[in-house]
Amino acid sequence: MLWFEWSETAFAAARERKLPVLLFIRAAWCRWSREMERKVFLDPSVARLVSERFVAIRVDKDRRPDIDARYSKGGWPTLAWLDDSGELLGADNFLEARELAARLELVSDTYAKNRDAIRAHLARAAAAVPPLQPAGDARARATTLDAARSQQIVEQVERTLLETADPVHGGWGRDNKFPHPEALDFLLIRWSQTGDASMLAFVRRTLRKMEEGEIHDKVDGGFYRYATQPDWSGPNHEKMLDSNAQRLEAYLEAYQALGEESFRKTARGILGWMHGTLLDRATRAFKGSQDASPVYAHLPTLAARRDLGPPACDPTIFANWNAMAVSALLKAAVVLDEPQHREQALATLDFVIDALHDTRQGVFHYWDGTFHLPGLLTDQAYVLRALIDAVQLAGENKYLGVARHLADLTIESLRSPGGGFYDTLHDPGARGGLRHRQISILENSVIAEVLLRLSHLLRDDDYADAARATLASFAGDYKRFGHFVAGYGRAVDLLLHEPVHVTIVGPKGSEATRALRTAALKPYLASRIVQVVDPVEDMELLDRFCLPGPRTLFEPARAYVHRARGSYAETSDPARLPALLARTERSE
Repeated sequence: MLWFEWSETAFAAARERKLPVLLFIRAAWCRWSREMERKVFLDPSVARLVSERFVAIRVDKDRRPDIDARYSKGGWPTLAWLDDSGELLGADNFLEARELAARLELVSDTYAKNRDAIRAHLARAAAAVPPLQPAGDARARATTLDAARSQQIVEQVERTLLETADPVHGGWGRDNKFPHPEALDFLLIRWSQTGDASMLAFVRRTLRKMEEGEIHDKVDGGFYRYATQPDWSGPNHEKMLDSNAQRLEAYLEAYQALGEESFRKTARGILGWMHGTLLDRATRAFKGSQDASPVYAHLPTLAARRDLGPPACDPTIFANWNAMAVSALLKAAVVLDEPQHREQALATLDFVIDALHDTRQGVFHYWDGTFHLPGLLTDQAYVLRALIDAVQLAGENKYLGVARHLADLTIESLRSPGGGFYDTLHDPGARGGLRHRQISILENSVIAEVLLRLSHLLRDDDYADAARATLASFAGDYKRFGHFVAGYGRAVDLLLHEPVHVTIVGPKGSEATRALRTAALKPYLASRIVQVVDPVEDMELLDRFCLPGPRTLFEPARAYVHRARGSYAETSDPARLPALLARTERSE
């Protein structure tokens, strides 16, 4: 049986043979996807029907998130039935061989008898759809996120999260249980601002229940993708780089805020699994995922697992997931005081920039020996975030120029008329669902937060204006996303409550500068910007900041603490800096 890539060649073959298209969307780590490939599609009846009556296209959902977002039927595998122009006729999930054979006959017979009528109906339906606008585009120009409106949004997101949460086991969801680390982060921020002990208790409960539950691999470290029961039991046993990087940040944030030893232990377990299982030694980047194996997962000791052998890993290197790992590793270096994580993070980031970044096309989505699929918003947003984290958490201003160029390119190529950002580049040759560019509140929230932080680092209000317009474009309908809106609430909160900004001026490699940077990063704060400026190497940045006093004050190093460009508190003593941060945070 011949599988095509998603390509014009495949659809040309469908038109020439007057056949429908079978689009098989798989996941490398998914047991049922492998079951279909190894058994169902090899069934003689199925293989014959597919070969004779269909043009078959196979895509990996992680490699092609753009296709997955438009055709997936809520899970994997997905069997999407398309016409020869890529328009969706229907979709199924896993089918046994006998069921699939019957469906293949039904779809092909119906298409053969009604091909022209189907094509005409789809053409009329497409013509009736108005030009795509993102959520809120019609209202974005009239909506301004002033302080009152922003406060309403933040409080509404807080209520939604608390009202939809599981009060017993923590987390969100009934049928399937996902942790939603961005929601935990938002609630920690709100606790630090309001002192509401119930929010802190919920975050602590969720993290404790997760690490105690079956979703946590207590032998190899790390977390399985999700649980099927409210008490975090019955997990699906695949492990993903992205979800583990995000959970790592959640445990690090909580350990930084609360000092709870089990959170530190859990975070170090995730780090151990990431380095021991997913790290690709040749590139110093991380593989995408590790397959599910219930037999392996239920072995209780490392020795027993080594005898059996670990599940295979998908070797694909994804830009957005590696960027998440970079951000989490940089955080780990600070919170755990383990500098090796900083070195690993910067090595991974350098690979992403060298191998997956182009100054004209932006960041490509994945690497399998070469680069593929440029310009997806998810990659631009998370790589931008990692670049900014490298500036703040590692004191590496060399990434600031790359971040600025990537931000400008993203605004130019992906921004919609209503202020939000499309998920893909404009492609005049796109077909089917890919003709309709989508706007995701999750990725738009990430890019908005990134642009706000970049505006502080560069003292450039244009980036803040772009972020404000992006957030405003969702202000009318963010409620419909339920508890998935936490990232949006976090970004609006950053717009509402400007971060504490610490500018450390001193020689980049000096011990005095490092000591001040460590002191600025060590305590938990709801939001901060930490920037090291070398008075020789970073003269352009220094001139923008308009710091008080002569430059002789910068020796050996000096920290300036402010908020919203107000008056400065300053010190050269690392021991005094945490108190200045706390005082400035309370000064709003």
